[in-house]
Amino acid sequence: MSGHNKWSKIKFTKAAADAKKGKIFARFSHEITLAAKSGGGDVDTNPRLRAAIEGAKAASMPKDNIDRAVKKGTGELQGETIQEVTYEGYGPAGTAFIVEVATDNTNRCSSEIRTIFSKNGGNMGTPGSVAYQFDRKGQVTINDPALDEDSAMELAMDCGADEFEEGENEGEWAFICGPTDLQVVSDALSAAGKSVTGMKLISVAQNPTDITDVATAQKVMRLFERLDDYDDTMNVFSNFEIDDSILEQL
Repeated sequence: MSGHNKWSKIKFTKAAADAKKGKIFARFSHEITLAAKSGGGDVDTNPRLRAAIEGAKAASMPKDNIDRAVKKGTGELQGETIQEVTYEGYGPAGTAFIVEVATDNTNRCSSEIRTIFSKNGGNMGTPGSVAYQFDRKGQVTINDPALDEDSAMELAMDCGADEFEEGENEGEWAFICGPTDLQVVSDALSAAGKSVTGMKLISVAQNPTDITDVATAQKVMRLFERLDDYDDTMNVFSNFEIDDSILEQL
């Protein structure tokens, strides 16, 4: 059992920027639509939808936006057909990237993701070119500002999670588990009285690449941010790690 927050500085910075641009609402809207599309519009029988809506509410997303996203997913409201697509590629210093998007135009999206890679010291690969370097895990997030690290560890053990870490936003905690245990851990957290604000599959690097100089760190972070800022992006995973002493100089 372990807990860590090695991405906290990056995550908090990105979360603040996303909130300013309203991008976080767009991501929740896509997630709600996809969840409703795959599992129906009833939150009582669709845990992915329930978690997405709870997360959207926690981010102060307007109820009308939430309802509209659900109706798009169930087909009650006409709109573009949103597809989930995954792209893989390489960045500076041989770093590996996986980009998950939700788009209504796969041809446009593929071209633009390829351009982002090429303009920022990387290149887009073929399906499977870097995925083998990552393990697929489940991640369940809750919001509980009162929770400290010791309490989070105890909660993780009780709920069957393998790891835990501080989440992207203040008061948020993420619990990591096997991909097939996602629902079990989510249900256990809910039973413990916690409000689940997200549940998804994530990609975790098997052997992280340490970035030890500022110049390379800047290049890697620039690519990460450009991919993450792309309108259709839902998640970006990479295998790079940057020491706090380097992060403080960025």
